[in-house]
Amino acid sequence: MFLGLDTSAYTTSLALVDREERLIWESRLPLPVREGGLGLRPSEAVFHHLLNLPRLWAAGAAHLEAASLAAVAASARPRPWPSSYMPVFKVGEAFGAFTAQTSGLIFLPSTHQEGHIMAGLWSAGLPPGRYLVLHLSGGTTELLAAEESTPGNLAITLQGGAADLNAGQFIDRIGVAMGLKFPAGPALERLARGGNTGAVVLPVAQKGTAFSFSGPASHARRLLERGCPRADLARAVEVCVADSLVRAIKSLDGAAGFRALLLVGGVAANLFIREYIRQGLPELPLHCAAAEFSGDNAVGLAVLAARKFNFHRL
Repeated sequence: MFLGLDTSAYTTSLALVDREERLIWESRLPLPVREGGLGLRPSEAVFHHLLNLPRLWAAGAAHLEAASLAAVAASARPRPWPSSYMPVFKVGEAFGAFTAQTSGLIFLPSTHQEGHIMAGLWSAGLPPGRYLVLHLSGGTTELLAAEESTPGNLAITLQGGAADLNAGQFIDRIGVAMGLKFPAGPALERLARGGNTGAVVLPVAQKGTAFSFSGPASHARRLLERGCPRADLARAVEVCVADSLVRAIKSLDGAAGFRALLLVGGVAANLFIREYIRQGLPELPLHCAAAEFSGDNAVGLAVLAARKFNFHRL
């Protein structure tokens, strides 16, 4: 079997897959955030990961009775760029390396973003090819070109993205201001179902493949302070996010060179945003990570380990 670990700013995740990439077990523990908060300080998040990992692995290790562990993959950084760094990911990297070294296993350091993309490719059942990927979450909103150069190895290039607030941050800030619990995405989506599309309009700040959510967020807060109906405003936030993404993709040169568009990340689980993008880009086939694998999870990292192991016969 193959173990994946992810210790993000929001969730502690472990997963086991077998050599055929069948999911054997996975579990996640969200990091606790105080009422009205917008996240945790790095030191707080590190502390909670240190508490969560042994608890999760106590359950996961029971599944190893039928098969041995061959390799461990962990997200050591947020994204595959040299300057990408967050303290939380060092916890998973250390736990994964320790587990591998003490058991004579192969350790495969990877990134949080590669885990998201692999979970999307795997859960959507997509064949090899060059994909345009929208990574939408609280920590990242990026437009990427991604291709699995060899099994388990992703070649990723940045095509565009948010210039300031990420889509998830935008949603969380307005959601928490409305009194919703952090992370606010699921609750804001439910609230928006009772709203009227077009009743409230937020500005779209987009130029080429870059877009900004700080201006729309400020405008939304002012509307909320003036008594704007919460459901209508929630729907306006969804429209603003989706419309910004559609416009950015339409401005991208060479979009026809991609097999399809793939949505990954926690915000990608929003059904309204998915459908808005689908209708706004009819010429580009749209695929999404399965809803249960859109948010932070370690499944993609476990799959990555299995593919690398099988290809290289490590």
